[in-house]
Amino acid sequence: MESPGILAAGVRRSFGNVHAVRDVTLEARPGAVTGLIGPNGSGKTTLLLMLASLLAPDAGSLRIGGIDPITEPAGVRAITGWMPDALGAWSSLTARETLVATGRLYDLDAATAAAGAARLLDEVGLANLADAPARVFSRGQKQRLGLARALVHDPKVLLLDEPASGLDPQARVELRVLLRRLAAEGRTVLISSHILSELEEVVDEAVFLVDGATVSSDRVAAAASRRRTWRIRLADRDARAAVLPVAGVLGLDAALIPIDRRDLLVSFETDAGAAAALAALVGAGLPVAEFAAATGLLEHTFLDLEGGRS
Repeated sequence: MESPGILAAGVRRSFGNVHAVRDVTLEARPGAVTGLIGPNGSGKTTLLLMLASLLAPDAGSLRIGGIDPITEPAGVRAITGWMPDALGAWSSLTARETLVATGRLYDLDAATAAAGAARLLDEVGLANLADAPARVFSRGQKQRLGLARALVHDPKVLLLDEPASGLDPQARVELRVLLRRLAAEGRTVLISSHILSELEEVVDEAVFLVDGATVSSDRVAAAASRRRTWRIRLADRDARAAVLPVAGVLGLDAALIPIDRRDLLVSFETDAGAAAALAALVGAGLPVAEFAAATGLLEHTFLDLEGGRS
């Protein structure tokens, strides 16, 4: 069996009396995008810094591609692409110069670094800004440059902290496509993001952090399976006019069905219950134009875990 690209077991890290990471155990495998999900202050960035060999854990073990970042930081950095939340680049350098300089730091020869910079700038949509200094870039453009910089040395493992922050909708679509391609090439991709709708579209697996600790798979499964709200909209009438017929078919009290703009909000215990309700509405001849979960599964799970914090 192939070893996971990233392994963490019992990892802890404190800053004085602040316990940023209390107990993290996770694995992220090659060929997959793994999402790291948690509220602000849950320890995501601290964990990524430790995985990137930029911060030592107080306890526990870490392996990146089988390498210990504590005893062999240079080995980890050679195979890891690290993208922090903020670019932290040399503001006076152009985008091209930033990537070439980064490539040279990874011991690429000048010609290879230049060719790689041109290719990456095109891949992340910055070719037209190749010779503009980083200081004039918008937040989204800096994020694109940060991703390109993380890819300069063709890493096997990617650690991405909020890569979609500041990106416009088209750039987010392009990021999803790029991440899926990188995973398909066999790389290990670990991505932290608050934009759960974006993660929903790209991740294969998810790791949840709450109060600095990974949430057990049983607790995550329980949270994911709890009652969820669905949006229902009929094509031929507004929401107020749709309440009575929908309530009648589903056997609900019309007065208790919330309305959110054009949609009715109805909760079901399970996905199977939602599917049965949809079949009943269609079978009754109602013109169902929309029947969709009000939140994605990741967001639903996250909110449930947050609500259950002690």
